[in-house]
Amino acid sequence: MIKDKIVSAQEAVALIRDGDAVSCSGFVGIGTPDALIEALEQRFIETRGPSDLTLVFAAAPGDGKDRGLNRLAHEGLVKRAIGGHWSLVPKLARMATENRMEAYNLPLGTISHLYRDVAAHRAGTISKVGLGTFVDPRNGGGKINASTTEDLVRIMEIDGEEWLFYKTFPVNVALIRGTTADPAGNITMEREALVLDAQAAAMAARNANGLVIAQVERIASTGTLDARSVVVPGVLVDCVVVAPPASHVQTYGTDYNAAYSGEIRVPVDKIEPPTLDERKLIARRCAFELPLGGVINLGIGVPEVVAAVAAEERVLDHLTLTAEPGVIGGMPQGGLDFGAAVNTQALLHQNQQFDFYDGGGLDLACLGMAQVDKAGNVNVSRFGPRLAGAGGFINISQNARRLVFAGTFTTGGLSVSVAGDKVHIETEGRTRKFVDSVEQITFSGALAAQKGQSVLYVTERCVFKLVPAGLQLIEVAPGIDVDRDILAHMAFRPVVEQVTTMHKRIFQAKTMGLAEVLLDLELSDRLSYDTERNTLFANFEGMAIRSTADIDSVRRVFETLCSQIGHKVVLVVNYDGFRLDERLSDAYFEMVGRLQARYYSTATRYTTSAFMRAKLGAALPARNLAPHIFETRAEANEFLRRRPQTVKLAA
Repeated sequence: MIKDKIVSAQEAVALIRDGDAVSCSGFVGIGTPDALIEALEQRFIETRGPSDLTLVFAAAPGDGKDRGLNRLAHEGLVKRAIGGHWSLVPKLARMATENRMEAYNLPLGTISHLYRDVAAHRAGTISKVGLGTFVDPRNGGGKINASTTEDLVRIMEIDGEEWLFYKTFPVNVALIRGTTADPAGNITMEREALVLDAQAAAMAARNANGLVIAQVERIASTGTLDARSVVVPGVLVDCVVVAPPASHVQTYGTDYNAAYSGEIRVPVDKIEPPTLDERKLIARRCAFELPLGGVINLGIGVPEVVAAVAAEERVLDHLTLTAEPGVIGGMPQGGLDFGAAVNTQALLHQNQQFDFYDGGGLDLACLGMAQVDKAGNVNVSRFGPRLAGAGGFINISQNARRLVFAGTFTTGGLSVSVAGDKVHIETEGRTRKFVDSVEQITFSGALAAQKGQSVLYVTERCVFKLVPAGLQLIEVAPGIDVDRDILAHMAFRPVVEQVTTMHKRIFQAKTMGLAEVLLDLELSDRLSYDTERNTLFANFEGMAIRSTADIDSVRRVFETLCSQIGHKVVLVVNYDGFRLDERLSDAYFEMVGRLQARYYSTATRYTTSAFMRAKLGAALPARNLAPHIFETRAEANEFLRRRPQTVKLAA
């Protein structure tokens, strides 16, 4: 006989004991089991039990005010908290900063991974995430206050390299959320915006002989749920609670949006473009760093505007935006909808997303910055008595291939206007963000510089890059005076050598034509010229020609470079993985023919694709071009070695 696991919220939380370690799912309001949290608070108010709980949460299940885990901020109810993000649970954060409970801030992704290691009864999680930051034991080990004494993080050396070892801890109770359950406790999540770590946390509690309570919005008959849709199987679940609608909203900003659950796709070109203010100026400059075809993470705050700029500039189709709770593709949302996305390509478990992030899967991350110091360190996590927490910031910033920090130059009353394509500082902010030393290191500039990570710091008036000596000023907005508007408002002097003007497109009222700019930038990176051999190498591997704009970009970039060279060159092109829309074939090869007649003394092309060799072999002779086509680069180079070359001036 299958046990009916459906109970009331009061019956479920009555099973939680004094001293239990309780994990709670939730990313802002997404997946936050409010009905269970409310019942737990009510039990404590009425009975003063359970007491001395340990709360474990990866993201912050809260709204920054009263909802979510803020309800559990009662003296005696919570003894310890281990959290990844704290700014949306300010009532708990105050208990932590006022030394009224033991408290830790560990990287969000690491807590997600710890759930899996707790479930598997491993000793801990080994990771480089957190080295050089406040999580590093040499900088506090993630402890928030003086009453927190147990070391959960320690340094390990493996094959001569430093790693952090995060100790596992008990999980006695898991509070999770889904959409539909059957009497056996099988849970699906078809109306949820995210799946988060519900499965891993449930397994951690189950394997500790603990308690798993699932909040859902409806019940299905036994045997009717699609097995492939079950996210948390019934063997892991002890109790199922049906929540009232008010305690089961999809996000704290939206009761329900079918686009967040993937039921429908919505037209993103109808989204209202952001106003041209300081936030949009910063987002526009950040957008110049977007890698076409790349995988990107955008953080909270100004980075959220980058997605809106990408939509306005019609480049979203060339990018894969992601969000740390598991979103792949589509357009991530902001505010109290943060974590949700529309038009997603896939949805991963949160711990899987951080496997991808920690392993270097991000081509670019654009994150906020609250404080920056002379070493390039960034603080977004602790400001005096205010505890924001790191969230996924450490995982993301430490492991992205390229990194852009985005934020205003000063804060607190800053007023900026744009007129005549120039920036005007109407009122300077009261608080400096570029300080001598940050209060807490959430991102280590020294570690990033040591491993050669590409890092930019973008503001509305200037751009810095990270160099071994610290910050170097590289760009200034038109209308901005370096001494008056930049150096006078910094606590340190950056490296100032060759400074250029930020692109004028950023400051115009109309759209920037970003697609054209990015196409040209991407293609420019694919070209390299060997002066000694007078050889121009073009790496078209994996490139796609999908529009006439792509063809125009190829023409512009080649014309610009070859005109600068000033004479005909030997061209070598790698066509491996090259894709050409058949409808554009004639236009593309006509353009190739014109470039070859004007700029190349000899051109050779190679590809391992027999189909592409055949296509080139047919198209080039038809335009009176010699079809020097080979299978490998070595064969192409051997052909050039045997062929005497002459240098001719361009026609």
